[in-house]
Amino acid sequence: MDLQTEVRRLKKERNAVILAHNYQLEEVQQVADYVGDSFYLSKIAANTKEDVIVFCGVRFMAETAKILSPRKTVLLPESGAGCPLADMITVEGLREMKARYPGVPVVCYINSSAEVKAECDICCTSSNAVKIVRSLPERRILFVPDENLGQYVAQKVPDKELILWQGHCRTHAKVKPADVESVRARYPEAKILIHPECEPAVVAMADFAGSTSEIINYAKQSTAKVFIIGTEAGVLHNLNDSCPEKQFYLLHPGLICPNMKMTRLNSVYQALLTSRHEIEVPAELAYRAQSMLNKMLELA
Repeated sequence: MDLQTEVRRLKKERNAVILAHNYQLEEVQQVADYVGDSFYLSKIAANTKEDVIVFCGVRFMAETAKILSPRKTVLLPESGAGCPLADMITVEGLREMKARYPGVPVVCYINSSAEVKAECDICCTSSNAVKIVRSLPERRILFVPDENLGQYVAQKVPDKELILWQGHCRTHAKVKPADVESVRARYPEAKILIHPECEPAVVAMADFAGSTSEIINYAKQSTAKVFIIGTEAGVLHNLNDSCPEKQFYLLHPGLICPNMKMTRLNSVYQALLTSRHEIEVPAELAYRAQSMLNKMLELA
């Protein structure tokens, strides 16, 4: 059986749309209707006309799609696809933090659970975090749960005081300054593009820092011919496909997210065939989380 053909047939039959994050396997990206970063896919999820959303990513992304489109059926092809960063913050811990800083607004990175989002004031992604923080009238801001992204934002918005939760992406945290020095020496002509989930010392050594979509767009528009990519390996599919005349190298061999790689073409097929792993978000949580997500979409 040709799985790609079957996926497309079932998608049409069920009036479904397939969303895939940039970090997904090539075979999954090939059958997706939309491929992008969290911000782009959030906008698509909020406005889709289809009845079913198959979200090829990790759980917090599928939850976000359900919150933004509560009347849609949202399927996560692999139920075990979680996010260690999102797991680094709990509702109880966030409430304790808020109690220590009463009245200080909370900006929540989209890499978080629905329960945590419901406790926050506004959401952000790596592509709009600077803009979101800059837009707030308050000087002091709680930023959760990614400390590295928070430090990146703090450098870009020095007039704000960001109080950071100590969480991080295990995949991006593997990259160290010595890795950047090594590739710089090996490829002196290359542009080094790094995701702000990497530690600040690494980001400071980049020629460009940005979200996955921003990294892809930078590489496409640049006149340079060689690039070192400092984010998850899945972006290489888009880059190699759209820029065959350019060379792309992964900054670190460990830049592979095991959770993002759980989803296979067969996973998508089974989700469409059996409606497995449907995502549900309790109404009260969804209502509160939707408000802070809508604020992000309106501002960014």
